[in-house]
Amino acid sequence: MSTEIRRFPMGKLVWTRGVNDRVAADAAFARMVTSCLARHSRGDWGELCQEDKDTNESALKEGGRLFSAYEKEGLPKIWIITEWDRSATTVLFPDEY
Repeated sequence: MSTEIRRFPMGKLVWTRGVNDRVAADAAFARMVTSCLARHSRGDWGELCQEDKDTNESALKEGGRLFSAYEKEGLPKIWIITEWDRSATTVLFPDEY
């Protein structure tokens, strides 16, 4: 069990129809989404450049949207976005943005 704590409230969790359909059909993808949500909540922003990671760190302190991107071999890339007011966190495929 991880001892790491969420760094921010994630609000209501939502995901797009495309992500929902893939989660329902693919257990490996469902596990990836769950893992990535945990990483996002801990401030592990995934596969972002340093500038985007720094932007997220500033947003944690000053308010602002939080963005993460994750990839795993053999599975589609996902984005996770938490709104500036922490009211909702959305999981989506990049082409659904």
